[in-house]
Amino acid sequence: MTRTKQPCVYILASRKRGTLYIGVTSHLIQRIWQHKQGLVRGFTDKYHVHKLVYYEMHESMESAILREKQMKKWNRAWKINLIEKENVNWQDLWETLH
Repeated sequence: MTRTKQPCVYILASRKRGTLYIGVTSHLIQRIWQHKQGLVRGFTDKYHVHKLVYYEMHESMESAILREKQMKKWNRAWKINLIEKENVNWQDLWETLH
């Protein structure tokens, strides 16, 4: 499997410690591009949540979906800790993908 086509859980933020969104996809580059272009209607478009601050690849879509559901149940502090463990400055990781 290539990095461009692989099950993945991702977290978007509006800004550092701002509004968060957790999603799952099989094509991270395409999905984040769609978010950044405003093509994904709903929460991320309404609240301008387009900054990729965390992602993790999975072997199967089933495991990615389970992880997404698990993370969505977490309290906000746990999500922030996960992000800051890997991305202390909340940099937009989009630039590292392409």
